[in-house]
Amino acid sequence: MAYVAIADRDDPHAMHHPKSFVTRYIWSQDHKVIAIQYSLIAIAVGLVALVLSGMMRLQLGFPDTFSFIDPADYYQFITMHGMIMVIYLLTALLLGGFGNYLIPLMVGARDMVFPYMNMLSVWVYLLAVIVLMASFFVPGGPTGAGWTLYPPQAISEGTPGASWGIILMLLSLAIFIVAFTMGGLNYVTTVLQARCRGMTLMRMPLSVWGIFMATVLGLLAFPALFVSAVMMALDSLIGTSFFMPAIVSLGETSSHEGGSPILFQHLFWFFGHPEVYIVALPAFGIVSDLLSTHARKNIFGYRMMVWAIIAIGGLSFVVWAHHMYVSGMNPYFGFFFATTTLIIAVPTAIKVYNWILTLWRGDIHLTVPMLFSIGFIFTFIHGGLTGLFLGNVVVDVPLSDTYFVVGHFHMVMGVSPILVIFGAIYHWYPKITGKMYNDFLGKAHFWLTLLGTYSIYLPMHYLGILGVPRRYFAMGTTDFIPESAQAMNAGITISAIIVAVVQVIFIVNMIWSYFKGKDAGGNPWRATTLEWQTPQTPPEHGNWGEKLPVVYRWAYDYSVPGAKEDFIPQNEPPEPGVVAGREHGVEHT
Repeated sequence: MAYVAIADRDDPHAMHHPKSFVTRYIWSQDHKVIAIQYSLIAIAVGLVALVLSGMMRLQLGFPDTFSFIDPADYYQFITMHGMIMVIYLLTALLLGGFGNYLIPLMVGARDMVFPYMNMLSVWVYLLAVIVLMASFFVPGGPTGAGWTLYPPQAISEGTPGASWGIILMLLSLAIFIVAFTMGGLNYVTTVLQARCRGMTLMRMPLSVWGIFMATVLGLLAFPALFVSAVMMALDSLIGTSFFMPAIVSLGETSSHEGGSPILFQHLFWFFGHPEVYIVALPAFGIVSDLLSTHARKNIFGYRMMVWAIIAIGGLSFVVWAHHMYVSGMNPYFGFFFATTTLIIAVPTAIKVYNWILTLWRGDIHLTVPMLFSIGFIFTFIHGGLTGLFLGNVVVDVPLSDTYFVVGHFHMVMGVSPILVIFGAIYHWYPKITGKMYNDFLGKAHFWLTLLGTYSIYLPMHYLGILGVPRRYFAMGTTDFIPESAQAMNAGITISAIIVAVVQVIFIVNMIWSYFKGKDAGGNPWRATTLEWQTPQTPPEHGNWGEKLPVVYRWAYDYSVPGAKEDFIPQNEPPEPGVVAGREHGVEHT
């Protein structure tokens, strides 16, 4: 029981409490401040990617009206938009933001195990963002190789940003991985070693399980991206041939020889597919907690949910090459990766069934967090079903480079986790600030965002089936694409601009409520998990005052028969003669 010993040794008076404004809000070692720093940086760089996508959509929807983007700009914007959204926004926000804020509070710890390293991680992350943004201002601009950065195109002359841009991109990714590793070691060690008394692994909220497993995936998968970034940088800078084959261009032979572009694809997707679940697993965990809290019902099949998270994490490492069906792989490999891709759908489907069964006959409160959670379930199911098509080799080959992939990828990897992020921000905003947000603005934000994103990405699947190719600067006149496709492209663009503008409602709501919102109290949602049981709201440095909490039950004691309230906090001792819930399906008294 090492975690108990460490928790008992944790003297609040021995902590390095901040002594000045700088140590409280800038060089802070408080996990809550670091979480907010991560989140603000991620949201800021995410807004840059949002603007880039708006400019691309204007070009695609109205090519004869907007002429401020040329083909080189378009490919550069595609690359920067994709990389920022996947790595610098979603990964940083879900793990750096929510991971930092929730883990110590939810497991009953005073802080991360290594607070100084935690502080360093956010500033190294900021350095990675600065290096990335600097590529907009160097000769040639940022790289235009596409967000997958495939060689030989990425570092070949003629590709936008093939000199300065790609090097800054690779350097920024390497720095980001250093920041992630420092934060990730903190998360894993804190979960394993700093839980309070009574907080067994099978009593942890599913949010912690999702973040924990995603962190393990990142610690195992990001090194593949790190080494591929170093190897490609060497190919570009000193002429090695890890990925660059011998090329004859315009009658001239390049200095490279013997490299394998396919090797880079394997390394990239060995990182890239676990990356899907590095984003998805925290979202799965968080949405489970939101559904349970706002449906006033225990999560259905807790142990099954935990094992599904673990199974998804393990299987995510053996399905990476389903991204490479058009790379010319051996058909037997295609069969293997198609089969494992379909197998990983099983634990994912288990989670969907459990979410729906959690809602079944629950006392559902249609709060803003609950609306976003239900919206996530719809979006994730739709996006996942289209993934079954792309997981099949025969179907994937004709759809691979069409808008079908864009629609699928954004539904699963873009809209779904972002809906969870919004729901989570609305859910924990009262704990973070001590204030309640404006409920009407929150619901308006939800409906406009959900309906708007559906009107963007559902039509893209139809365009893909028509054969409309992705990553084209302009479609022009093509025999196999009907004129109606351009009208649909224009409609998608209008929807995209509306959705982008709607996010102003969210920003205004958060800022206005921080200054003018009603006091939230300590536990406005009447939730059971430990973060809502802190002595102060917002929690002070050290979280728990003089004494750490003691946990007596799992995280989902809602609507327990015979209890005085419809929820029983994890740190409330059992009452004699009262059924204390169905912990993992077994009744306790």
